[in-house]
Amino acid sequence: MPTLLRLDSSLYSSQGVSSQLTDLFTRQWVETHPDTRVIYRDLSVSPPPHLDAGYMDALAAEPEQRTADQRQRVDAANVLLDEVRQADVIVIGLPLYNFGIPSTLKAWFDHISRAGETFYYEESGPVGMLGGRRVFALSTRGDQVKASAGDPQTDHVRGILNFLGITDIKFIYAGGLTIDDQSREAGMSEAKKQIALHTAVRSNRG
Repeated sequence: MPTLLRLDSSLYSSQGVSSQLTDLFTRQWVETHPDTRVIYRDLSVSPPPHLDAGYMDALAAEPEQRTADQRQRVDAANVLLDEVRQADVIVIGLPLYNFGIPSTLKAWFDHISRAGETFYYEESGPVGMLGGRRVFALSTRGDQVKASAGDPQTDHVRGILNFLGITDIKFIYAGGLTIDDQSREAGMSEAKKQIALHTAVRSNRG
């Protein structure tokens, strides 16, 4: 049974535009892939803690020597990691905040980026261990910024995913959302067209 991980990161939770698009994508994907199991995580409702020295010390400690607090920290991060490992498809709600990604999403990436678990190093450099998964990133933007070499959000997300071994990545943009009603409608319409395109065809990878 293929598994889809829906990951929302809007400050407005399910009311956010990016969350509305991940919801649409998920519903349409399941219609085409009815055997799909869906895992849903809303980072606004259950935000992962940002990295701190205590968490890094917990990771470094031998499992049998961890304190109760350290075990709790690592166990919580392991849940996030397990969800990613189960997923064949990952759908990310990606609002653009101050040219970057939401801080909760950055924390999520920090927790799933773990040496020996999702990447390792060899003489030629880092090797990602999460290959074979597909990622759809639904990016919502107030203006008409398009993906380019100078787009820090797109570059950031693609760079992290590539580092983890994920190269099958599709960005879908809804731009112009805060310019005026006409721009918002056009941006949402284009995003919905792209979502329909990418969910319509059944894939043998789930």
